[in-house]
Amino acid sequence: MKLRLVLFSSCAVLFSFLSSNAQQEREARLWLTTPDRVAVVAPQATALHFSPEAGELPVLTVDDTQHFQIMDGFGFALTGGSAQLLMRMGVAQRAALLKDLFTRSGDGIGVSYLRVSIGASDMNERVYSYDDLPPGETDAAMAKFSLGPDRTDVIPVLKEILAIRPGIKILGSPWSAPAWMKTNDDVKGGELKPEYYGAFASYFVKYIEAMRAQGIAIDAITVENEPLNPKNTPSMVMFAKEQAAFIAKNLGPAFEKAGIRTKILLYDHNPDVPSYPLSIMGDPAANKYVDGTAFHLYGGDASVFTQVHDAYPNKNLYMTEQSVTARRGEGPLGIAEPVRRVMIGATRNWSRNVLLWNLAADPQNGPHTNNGGCTGCSGALTLDGDSVTKNVAYYAVQHFSQFVPSGSVRVASSEMEQLASVAFLTPEDKVVLVVSNTGNFPKPFAVKYHGKFFHTVLPAESVGTYVW
Repeated sequence: MKLRLVLFSSCAVLFSFLSSNAQQEREARLWLTTPDRVAVVAPQATALHFSPEAGELPVLTVDDTQHFQIMDGFGFALTGGSAQLLMRMGVAQRAALLKDLFTRSGDGIGVSYLRVSIGASDMNERVYSYDDLPPGETDAAMAKFSLGPDRTDVIPVLKEILAIRPGIKILGSPWSAPAWMKTNDDVKGGELKPEYYGAFASYFVKYIEAMRAQGIAIDAITVENEPLNPKNTPSMVMFAKEQAAFIAKNLGPAFEKAGIRTKILLYDHNPDVPSYPLSIMGDPAANKYVDGTAFHLYGGDASVFTQVHDAYPNKNLYMTEQSVTARRGEGPLGIAEPVRRVMIGATRNWSRNVLLWNLAADPQNGPHTNNGGCTGCSGALTLDGDSVTKNVAYYAVQHFSQFVPSGSVRVASSEMEQLASVAFLTPEDKVVLVVSNTGNFPKPFAVKYHGKFFHTVLPAESVGTYVW
């Protein structure tokens, strides 16, 4: 009798566990953003229950038996200008904002990846490198290397972020080598002199080691930001053949000698010139040091990412920069199209991350450099002292970062006309489906998962994140 009672009790517990799991599977939740701002990544009160029938609705299928890339994270570029604006905030106000950005609890949106510039970017108040010298002087041994310019803003902000999110991934990108290494002795344009390839490789090593000494681990670097763009201040041209030689003969061996495991990413520019990364990966001497390719999306289409992946499936892809802007607080919140093109486009085409440009700017879209700084780059946040305005890029990232932690894997999802989608399976075994309706009318549809369906309607030009 006692044995029978124990078996019955065990069966009851098992039945309760299975019923609980089945109940969870039969219920999805929606976080919605509409262009009229009535809902902005807002949890909807009504749960969506799974049923055996799709009815007459078109069906979007999620298949978590098909796995693609593992996700490293979602986030922004922490430019020097962004860090400067953050450091001008009050201590309490900055702490509250960073908590909202980098935690997943409470109101946190769970940003899990950052990009920083190695030296100044065009969204800095002034141009600097870590080895600036008077005209005519050189320092091939990097004896005068110093992180000094970053100690006021970038490093303190990163330390505060790391205290909140210790495991956050950080990518570093140079806009230019120090001017004395370049053919034009200038911070804008020009090329890296071949005689300073070794010095520039040492510059990367010094940077990674110096940041590590500050408690800041650099997960990956790109060799040069936008190597085909000489128009920013700062900037530097580096053609594919030059980058291949630099990686193969200088940067790769320098990292190897120093025991540096930071990933080397090539290109870091638009997918309208796929021959650039493909030619470098076709060079065996460079290929062995390269983790993958970094892309922006100002020109070309994210489908090129898949072309590069298919040619070199053992290499990774990264979406390291794209500006997503809209006028602050005026008119419709234009979120559906950038989510479709950038966030969904990149992840459906094998990118392990999505980083938007940039985290913060002031009401005049500054600070930025003169004569080649981006005058139209609004931040995901507009910071005016302690006043914080969240812009469209913030919400575009939030639809992913809040729900898709690092280590999630992309799984298969179908698409329909004007309904772009991407799906993920998280380490907590939750399914996350992001759908963008770029049409100008509401779209009713059914989501199919494991043979069951839930019914939903996505309003015109809206984005929904579904979680079950």
